Amino acid sequence: MTARDTYATIKNLRATRFFLSKPLERADLEAILEAGRWTGSSKNVQGWTLVVFEDAAGRERIATAGDFTNPVRNSVATIALVKNPEGNDFDIGRLAQNLMLAAATRGVGSCPVTLHHTDVAREVLGLSDGQSCKYAVAFGYPDPEAEEASRAKRRAAGTTGRKPAEDMIRRDGRAASNT
Repeated sequence: MTARDTYATIKNLRATRFFLSKPLERADLEAILEAGRWTGSSKNVQGWTLVVFEDAAGRERIATAGDFTNPVRNSVATIALVKNPEGNDFDIGRLAQNLMLAAATRGVGSCPVTLHHTDVAREVLGLSDGQSCKYAVAFGYPDPEAEEASRAKRRAAGTTGRKPAEDMIRRDGRAASNT
């Protein structure tokens, strides 16, 4: 992969909410997990555990830990990102992004999901003291027709696209606009 390919993958990464029912190829899932294993972390503590749900019953259990978890239910695999006692939220975010980018390079779609009910996640995952889980990532091969229909609906509602750079990038150490 060239630098241009990497940049294009980053710029074109989109959340996938609708997946085909085809299970992930073992090589694709293992490559995604390996990319997660190699994610950088503060002081190299690697303060996370990845919990993989490939069966529908398991995905349904973890889906009950969030309010907007249909992508988990629609997926063929979901990975819960457990923060261990030595971990931090910033590194969990890095982990999620690496998993998603690795998936994209293999033609696998993904969607980050917030687990709003951490007590439910704790029970489903059997977490020990000091562990927590607020996030998961749903994976599967994208269903192009369902994805396009969903994106068309969001476009019609005006809820797509990116803010202009001038609305989100500040220079010279100032967070607020001087307008």
